[in-house]
Amino acid sequence: MIDGLDPVIHAPKRLAAMAVLANATTVTFKFLKDYLGVADSDLSKHMSALEAAGYVATTKSGHGRGATTTYRMTKTGQQAYTTHRDALRNLLDGPQ
Repeated sequence: MIDGLDPVIHAPKRLAAMAVLANATTVTFKFLKDYLGVADSDLSKHMSALEAAGYVATTKSGHGRGATTTYRMTKTGQQAYTTHRDALRNLLDGPQ
């Protein structure tokens, strides 16, 4: 019944971040922070977990106050997100 649920993605803030990334080519740190309504440190922690799993690639440009951090979903992340989303859908739909 719960096969396919990914514990890395399952955390609500990570799932929301993956949903945003699934619908965009790249997303900036600021956009994700504002969209999710989280603190810098909270978003950094969750994005680091996704990056460590190989689900997200991070690009940093610039230095100091003008620096920009950008995220994109990797192919591994896309596969994991699709599998997790399908497992959630099956779980929520209940027995057929």
